[in-house]
This record gives sequence, C-alpha cells and structure tokens, in this order.
Amino acid sequence: MIRKLRRFAKVVTKPSYKDEFYHYPGTVPGTIIIDEDAPPPEIYLIDYSQTNFTHQQLTTPEECIPYLDTESVSWVDVQGLGSQDILERLGKVFELPPLVLEDVVNVSERPKLEDFDDQLLFIARMVVPKERGRGFYSEQVSLILGKHYLLTIQEEPEHDCFEGVRSRIEKAKGIIRRQKADHLAYALIDAIIDGFFPVLERYGEELEDLEEEVIVSPTRQTLQKIYQVRRELLQLRRAIWPQRDAINALIRDRSNLISDEVQTYLRDCYDHAVQVMDMVETYRELASGLMDVYLSAVSNKMNEVMKLLTVVSSIFIPLTFVAGIYGMNFNTEKSPYNMPELNWYWGYPLCLLGMAAIASALVFFFWKRGWLENSSTITRD
Repeated sequence: MIRKLRRFAKVVTKPSYKDEFYHYPGTVPGTIIIDEDAPPPEIYLIDYSQTNFTHQQLTTPEECIPYLDTESVSWVDVQGLGSQDILERLGKVFELPPLVLEDVVNVSERPKLEDFDDQLLFIARMVVPKERGRGFYSEQVSLILGKHYLLTIQEEPEHDCFEGVRSRIEKAKGIIRRQKADHLAYALIDAIIDGFFPVLERYGEELEDLEEEVIVSPTRQTLQKIYQVRRELLQLRRAIWPQRDAINALIRDRSNLISDEVQTYLRDCYDHAVQVMDMVETYRELASGLMDVYLSAVSNKMNEVMKLLTVVSSIFIPLTFVAGIYGMNFNTEKSPYNMPELNWYWGYPLCLLGMAAIASALVFFFWKRGWLENSSTITRD
C-alpha cells in the first residue's frame, strides 16, 4: 500500500531520474509516508569554529542538542529517509513544523525556499555523475538554516557533492571556519549548483559522439540514444529551473539569517545557476537538432536507394524492349519483313552489343546530368 501511495512511476521498467509521488485525496496535511526502499538514516555532526573542529557520527537525534545553542557552527547531516521515528524526533529537536517534515520526505518536491523567521528551508535537487557508464544520480537535499546550525537531510547516503566542503572545514582552508552557519549554507548550495557542470560536460561529449554517429552511420540505436539524452536533459532542466528561482528568492527576500556578505556570494551562485540553465537549454537544442539531422539522413538515404533503383530500371527498360521484340518469333519464310535479323549469322552478338551500347549511353547520360552522385553525404567543417 505504501508503494502505491508513494511511487507510481516505479511501475515502468525503465530507470527514471525523477520518481513521482502523491497522496490520496483527503490525506491529512503533514502526513509522513516513508518509502520502504529508503535507506535508514545516518546522522553525522560537524561542529567547528575558527579554532576547534569536531566530526562524529551520532546514534540518536537528541545527541546534537548541546551543540545547537553554542557560538560554534553545527552542521547536522542526515543521510537517508528510512525511519519515520528518527525523522519525527529530528523535527522535535529542531522544532520543525509537520509540513516541513512532509516536504523533506517527499523527495519529488520542487526546489523552493521558505522563510520561518528563525529558520530557513531550502529544498534543492542534487545531481552526481555515475562513476561508470552514462547518466547521473539525482536526489533531493533539504537545508534547514538556523542561527548557529545547519541541518541537511539527504535522500540517500551513497552520493553527494559535499566532500569538498567537508574537506575545507576539516583542513581550515579558505574563510569557511571564520564564518557563520549562513556561509556554510551558501557553500553547500554552491556545491550543489557546481555539481551540475561535470554532468553537463559528459552530455556535451556524448552529443559530439552522437553528431559524428548521425553523420557517418545513423542507425535505430542512434535514434534511441538521442531520445534518451533529450529525456535526461529534460530532467536536468526540471531540476535547475526552480532551483535558480529559489536562489533568486533567497537573494531578493532578505532574511535576518543571511548576512550581507553571504548575499554577495549568493549572487555568484545565482550566476552559476543561470549558466547551468543556458548549458542545459543549449544541449537540448543540440539534441533536437540531432534528431532532425537523423531524420534527414534517413530520408536522404532512402532517396538514394530509390534513385539507384530508378537508374537501374531506366537502363533495363530499353533492353527489355529490345529483348521483347526479338522474342516474338516471326516466320521469315512468309515475308522478308518478318524480322530478317533472325537469320543473320552474327545476329545474337550484334543484339548483345547493341544492348550494351544502349546501357552505356544511358549511364553516360545519367553521369553527365549528375544523377549518379550521392547527395545524402553530409560533410563537417
């Protein structure tokens, strides 16, 4: 029953980069429904200041309570959504409204920003390229920003793009250890946006290979590859478009939790999001163009086949006419006009020679007119 409530997209056998979710009409707002495939949560705490650093794994949500009201920055990272009990206890520890918990668990939630005065909720879509093969991993990340803490809730613990931020905090690189929790939130959002670039770089290389394949030897598999690329680029567009709007809202709607310095950094993050949007739109147009080129190549190839068959038929039409005339078996004894060539000593070789001459003349005529050239070949600069 839970799977019917949660994932109707899993009915299809093909892998999907975005699972669709819904509740039955009349479901109480704030209802938390856990997917049975969700991994159990793992809670990690990174507490740091300019001079101190602590990194540990917690067994219960309540263990992070002593760190939330200190002057140091506390990053509580929850990886996995497979326990309703732990999520509800997290909600009590961080005083999260039920609707926020529902948005966090609903991993098809559209990226958005919500301001609760003493907390900011930022829901984002994070993508990570696969280590092997094509495609990417996609998951939802929820960031809940408080005055001295940042709570992040990830869909699963296996893939994220936050390792660079963790390394900077641990090794005290840059200014992150001297900043507050809002700078940490910016750093994670920026890492999420920058995570789109390696994925798009792979699609750029794949589109170049597909362009070469479409021009040289287009097959039905080529069409399937183009369709798959277009479909996956659409998933990226659906992820980055509202994410860009959420970052813009974070800049436009000034919050007392975001300092002026971080506002400046967020503008740079917004520029990166716009750049990702431009790349996605460009690649989608290229994929659509490749689809048109493929259809044109297939059509031209068919035209070349029909042209070749027409040329061959045109050559054999007069030969068939000659063979038909000399196959009528007239009696030359009755009249000298009843095909006297039937009694010639060299009649058969002369007939073949005449046919060869006619065929050669037609081939020469077609060649002079340019009808024998392959017009379906596409050249690249």
